[in-house]
Parts: sequence; C-alpha cells; structure tokens
Amino acid sequence: MKVSSTEIQNNFGKYLLMAAKIDIVITRNGTEIAVLSAKKDSFSYSEAAEQPGMVREVMTKGNYGGWKASYAEFLSLSADSEERYEYIDGEIYLLSSPKVKHQSVLTELFGVFFNWFKGKKCRPFVAPFDITLRRWPENINVVQPDIMVICDLEEKLNDKDYYMGIPTLIVEILSESTRSKDSVKKLDLYMSCGVREYWIVSPIKKEVYVHLLADGDISDSAVYKKGEIIQSFHFEGLQIELDLIFK
Repeated sequence: MKVSSTEIQNNFGKYLLMAAKIDIVITRNGTEIAVLSAKKDSFSYSEAAEQPGMVREVMTKGNYGGWKASYAEFLSLSADSEERYEYIDGEIYLLSSPKVKHQSVLTELFGVFFNWFKGKKCRPFVAPFDITLRRWPENINVVQPDIMVICDLEEKLNDKDYYMGIPTLIVEILSESTRSKDSVKKLDLYMSCGVREYWIVSPIKKEVYVHLLADGDISDSAVYKKGEIIQSFHFEGLQIELDLIFK
C-alpha cells in the first residue's frame, strides 16, 4: 500500500496498526521514500528446536519480533513448561518476569476492579489466565492479559474448566519488553476479535489510555494523566483515581 507522507503524519496511529499486517510504502511528491512495516524475527520454531538451548536464546533476542511456529508447536512448547507464553498470528512470545513497578500497578488496579465488580455478573481476573481468540476459525491466538473482565464465564467454560469466550474489558500494563506488542499487535487483535474496551497502562509515563472498541475499530478513546479520574466507556460508574494506581 502506498500512502503520502502528509497522510501518514495526519493518521499515524491508523497506519501503524495496518503495518502489523501489510507494508506501508510512504511517498513524497510521488516518490517512494520509506517503508513502514512490522519488525519480524527470522527464526522459526522448527529451526530453533533442533538445537539444544536455542529455544530460550531465540525467545529472548528481541522485544517485538515473535518466534514463528504452528499452533500445534505452541501447544507442545507450553504444555509442561513453567515459562509463560503468548501466541499471536503464528508467532510465540515469551513473557518475562514482571518487575516491581508493574506488579505494584497491577495490584492497585485489580483491587479497585475486584471491589467494584463484587456482586455483579461480570468478574475481573488476573494473569496468568489464558484467553483464546480467533480472528477467523483457523486463526488461533492465545494471550495472557494482565487483567480481564469476563461477563459470560458460566456460558463459556469448557469441560476442562478453561474459559473460551471473549472478555468484555482487557487491561495491559506496559513494560519495556511488551510495549510495542501491547500497543499495536494486541490492540489490533482485540479490535478484530470483539473485545469491547481496552486499557493500556504506562507506568513509565504514568498515563492510562482507554479505547472503546466496536466493529473492528476504535470508536472512542481517552488519555488520562496525573490528577485525573479514569472512566470506563462500557461500564458506567467504573471510575479510578489515576494517582491511586501509581502511588
């Protein structure tokens, strides 16, 4: 796809999301000057698995690029492993151990969610908790959001006690190793699969981005900064003092 530099400047977020799927050729006065594309890892599961010790080395090389593998290979890798993995669009991502700042924000935020949803049909859950999402039947993705709010738990439990539905609200807390994946790749995935609301929490900037999702797109957004009160689009009355979760 070819797009002018002026169009890119005016709608950078839109084309950044599209670049996760296709290359965007940027032009100026009709001349091609750059290409916006997703960063990829050149290793595959089958190549790495043939060499002892290569699995973890490949998985920890980069922050954004995943590790190409089939869904069957992902299941084989994660079945008896103590490591945590996500599988998005045919790539495996190793989840690193979270740092104190990440866990502090997670604890504060989940505490508010737990109290607010207590006694209601919808229930909040915290990672590790596998969520399986499909853009289409053959496109299977498995993610572990930091927090998710589930409103159809009883209807979507399978006979192995795994939840197989789509959370209404998902929260991801950014870290250096997940920032690009959470802000771009997961946003695109959640839009495509029917998640209604997505919160992106940045402990570094001390900001929270709230996106209302509908029909495969962002229908509304808000950014909350120091001193402000975060408000959910979907859950009326769900409000959180931003300074509380970053204290």
